[in-house]
Amino acid sequence: MRAVHDRGGWSGAGPINRSQHLLEDWERRTDAMVQLLASPDKRVFRVDEMRRAIESLPPEAYESLRYYEKWLSGVEILMIEKKILTREEIERKVAELEKCGR
Repeated sequence: MRAVHDRGGWSGAGPINRSQHLLEDWERRTDAMVQLLASPDKRVFRVDEMRRAIESLPPEAYESLRYYEKWLSGVEILMIEKKILTREEIERKVAELEKCGR
């Protein structure tokens, strides 16, 4: 059985949209954060761990999230798995940022 991320040979799926767009600030920040966390200096996680985390998303999440939203979800999964952050700490910070209107 294929996982949701395995697109090769899907009939009727149509072409993959490869159009470029200007990155929003949050997308650039997400990219920078992942580059830092996966850098040889920090090595908080490896690229293959990030890929596994993204590919482990439930199909409905994988299909509905944009590219960098998947990256953020992957970072969250890895930070929790590695016991760097807890889900509660993340949720508390998200609530705090939402309160500030960010």
